[in-house]
Amino acid sequence: MNGKICLVTGANAGIGYAISLGLAKKGATVVMVSRNKSRGETSLAKIKRLSYNNSIFLLVADLSSQTEIRQLVINFNKKFNRLDILINNAGVITQQRILTKDGLEMQFALNHLAPFLLTDLLLESLKKSDSARIINISSAAHKNTSINFDDLQSEQSYNPLEVYKKTKLCNVLFTYELARGLKGTNITSNCLHPGVIRTKLLGDLLSFSDLFGGKWGLNFIRWLRYKSPEKGAQTPLYLASSPDLDGVSGKYFDNKSMVDSSKESYELGPAKKLWNISKKLTEQK
Repeated sequence: MNGKICLVTGANAGIGYAISLGLAKKGATVVMVSRNKSRGETSLAKIKRLSYNNSIFLLVADLSSQTEIRQLVINFNKKFNRLDILINNAGVITQQRILTKDGLEMQFALNHLAPFLLTDLLLESLKKSDSARIINISSAAHKNTSINFDDLQSEQSYNPLEVYKKTKLCNVLFTYELARGLKGTNITSNCLHPGVIRTKLLGDLLSFSDLFGGKWGLNFIRWLRYKSPEKGAQTPLYLASSPDLDGVSGKYFDNKSMVDSSKESYELGPAKKLWNISKKLTEQK
């Protein structure tokens, strides 16, 4: 990974931090994106110390804001002449339905529209790489849901876990549609399930105690608590660095293995429809 320029969103904590540290240890130049400047600077300093790599940089942006995403790309392009690896990791689960500054439902905006817009704006930088990779962090949760195009903003009903699952399906649909559009270029697009990891995101999910009932649920939660961000980072690090994946695109991975995603994720109609809607929702205002 020496000489590779990598951008990781949600990089100051959890899986994003572990991915950034792993890339830094491999000798990559790592651009960390964090919403919180203070936490980002603390994590950056720690990664430099642990990796013995000083080529670590911080860009601050709230990715729920399309204005800040656009400024983030401007700031990146001022400092770097290309991008080799883009890892869209930032995500959120909110207990209540809340709106972003752009008037969009928060989970849909941050978990799906943010990587959609950021990737689109960084495509020119990715094209300047000899071999670029886009890696989207999805979840196995995408397998038990479908997209309701009549209620993408969850105005009719809001269940935090169900909305999260739909946004993770959006990640897979986006990954595949992007891969089809990039066929024949130097850029690949893949997604993955990192495992269910002990992070703030999991803590937010587990706070919805009514979603986990019975003895099985309690035992399941106890088991989940043994997972670590470092373990969750293994598959994205594999996708970012393995020479075995040169030219591999439009695939879904779990535990460093290529596996099938949900039946719904392979449907071309919903993928194209989601793409067109997302394009309209992220147009310059």
